[in-house]
Amino acid sequence: MRVIDAQIHLWARETSDRPWPEYGRSYAHGKELLADEAISRMDEAGVDAAILVPPSWEGDRNDVCLHAARRHPQRFAVMGRFPIEAVSARDQLETWREQTGMLGVRLTFHNPFQKAWLHDGTADWFWSAAERLQIPLMLFVPDCLVEIGRIAERFPELKLILDHLALYGSYDDELIPQLGPTLALARFPNIAVKASCMPNLVSEEYPFPTLSSAIHRIVDVYGPQRTFWGSDVSRLRCSWYECRTLFTQECNFLDSDDLEWIMGRGIQEWLRWE
Repeated sequence: MRVIDAQIHLWARETSDRPWPEYGRSYAHGKELLADEAISRMDEAGVDAAILVPPSWEGDRNDVCLHAARRHPQRFAVMGRFPIEAVSARDQLETWREQTGMLGVRLTFHNPFQKAWLHDGTADWFWSAAERLQIPLMLFVPDCLVEIGRIAERFPELKLILDHLALYGSYDDELIPQLGPTLALARFPNIAVKASCMPNLVSEEYPFPTLSSAIHRIVDVYGPQRTFWGSDVSRLRCSWYECRTLFTQECNFLDSDDLEWIMGRGIQEWLRWE
């Protein structure tokens, strides 16, 4: 079984040549995570490959992640950031997947100014363009699932992945009820979910019994072919190894075929990572 992490961030320290946006400086606190360190940690955790998601705190930059994917094409591929609000950048989408190592686009709608783009027309052009170009999308969209359902229905050939199950916070006993809006979108065959950074959703310690129940429910509804394991390791509150074995060792309701899809085959086929 090839284990592919559906989300990790790589980034470099801020420098005068690569300034970060003002809002980003409160996130990484001057740290960095580059390819060599990530590969070493992946080997320790039993992770064969990873989808790189450039972090928001660097701004709309893809250079660090693309460089890593080009150096290590068997270990990394990229879902790049794209400035949907910038009219001058629209032509770049036409050749987006022609960039070596680039698989698609990741968008975030967790800040108020980004959520507004789903309503004020800013993002309207993007959905049809991405569908036409067969560019899969990863979306971080807590509290925006009604809008995502409308997009999925209007553009049925547009592949959408809901990052972190469209949740952000710690829920404990309320976790499964909180999954309701996410599970409701499973009726759209062009929507999949990224079961990423799940240990952060509860205050329990490993083996996270509440999470096993939640995973069972998610896989029942979306199926193993549309449920993708991920760590988001840079903000993960347990070890990378524990995040992996939560699925591979603690969820005894998942058989070997289920795990093959959830732990790597599903994300590889959905994103057409050859």
